[in-house]
Amino acid sequence: MGNTRYFLSDDTVHSEQGRLDAWDWRWQACALPADARAVSAREALAAIGAKGGARRVPVGIIGPRAATPEQYAGAEAVGRALGALGLTVICGGKSGVMEAAAKGCREAGGLTIGMLPDHDWRCANDHIAIPIATGLSEGRNMIIAKSSAVLVAVGGSYGTLSEIAYGLHFSKPVIGLLGAPAVEGLEMASDPEDAVERLCGHLMAMATSS
Repeated sequence: MGNTRYFLSDDTVHSEQGRLDAWDWRWQACALPADARAVSAREALAAIGAKGGARRVPVGIIGPRAATPEQYAGAEAVGRALGALGLTVICGGKSGVMEAAAKGCREAGGLTIGMLPDHDWRCANDHIAIPIATGLSEGRNMIIAKSSAVLVAVGGSYGTLSEIAYGLHFSKPVIGLLGAPAVEGLEMASDPEDAVERLCGHLMAMATSS
């Protein structure tokens, strides 16, 4: 995730590389304001979300339909934290971990996208704001992985394992928790809060110089 330090001045995020253009997700060269205060990656994302005008880059939350109560609660907590930051969650749009993540995100004010395996968008769970009926069955797993800036795997199943593999194959950061499959390259988090902190670090590290 690098060693970039983030600063906040007048609701604008800065680093040693300049001011962040949250639409292009690039650092625009400028001097660091004298009143800038150091913030964490999560605080920087919160400021970006509060200010508005940022590109809604999706974050993937993946996991089994047959989620345990702990996995359901964990996925809902991650989704809620991301929604509160003004982030967009993309998932498979069905039940279990997908429903929990969408529920948490939507209730916190975030945008939810469901990449459905079905031909009918009405098959989405009740918390999906943008249901996309791919008609691709499990083939939609690749689309979720490719479309996500970062992936969080809550628990595991064969479908989840395929999404993790696709994510790593596409060089996406993949964070796991609560029983996610132990795959080489997967970044394991201790709990939902740790997963969100790691995700925020990866998102901020995506910014490049103009």
